Amino acid sequence: MRDLFDLSGRVALVTGSSRGIGEATARLLAAYGAHVIVSSRKQEACDTVAASIREAGGKASAIAAHQGDSEALEALVSKVEAEAGPIRILVNNAATNPYFGHIADTDMGMLDKTLQVNIRGYFDLSARCAKRMRDTGGGAIVNIASINGVKPAEAQGIYSITKAAVINMTQAFGKECASWGVRVNAVLPGLTQTRFASTLIDNKDQLDGFLSHIPMQRVGQPEEIAPAVLYLASDAASYVTGTTLAVDGGFLS
Repeated sequence: MRDLFDLSGRVALVTGSSRGIGEATARLLAAYGAHVIVSSRKQEACDTVAASIREAGGKASAIAAHQGDSEALEALVSKVEAEAGPIRILVNNAATNPYFGHIADTDMGMLDKTLQVNIRGYFDLSARCAKRMRDTGGGAIVNIASINGVKPAEAQGIYSITKAAVINMTQAFGKECASWGVRVNAVLPGLTQTRFASTLIDNKDQLDGFLSHIPMQRVGQPEEIAPAVLYLASDAASYVTGTTLAVDGGFLS
């Protein structure tokens, strides 16, 4: 029986993969045979993760790019194709959350930055890769959204709004790209132990309040989110598109 999770021969581009959920995902996809492209804004950080993956016996390259820059994303995709081959798996993980506070006090500059990276960046890269996948035999796109996209978190208004947009974007791309052989799904992480979530996790009062709503009563780890991405990117999910998979310790249940 063939291994439905075997990604051998597939090129997987993972954005925001120099740390956190992105790094854990890159490592797991590589462990299952994919040639992983580690990408984030800083080349040195990408190089470190890619080298570690290769040392562990996996295939990995490092290409830095800014998620919110269209020209940078086009250059990224072109470079991946030239160096590794057609992209078969795209994981949109890079995101930003520069503002933590009352939604009505959101600075418009921070609003623009969050929209640019979390919505425009995901959309731009998805569109570019979906068309290329259509022409090269299909593929899978996995968006990292958030439980905040279903239930907005206090003091994280604009971030929550962008993640709700990612969920709808996933459904729209999933519906319109299905006939191309391109599947598009999203993972909705709950509270996860990353530097991204450190503002909340490091505040005991806020953390205790959040944990009271999580049936498993603990913070998740990046390595617990990555398997959901592996599933959606693999042939095990060959009849799955336009859906979301919450990995949240039961928060949304």
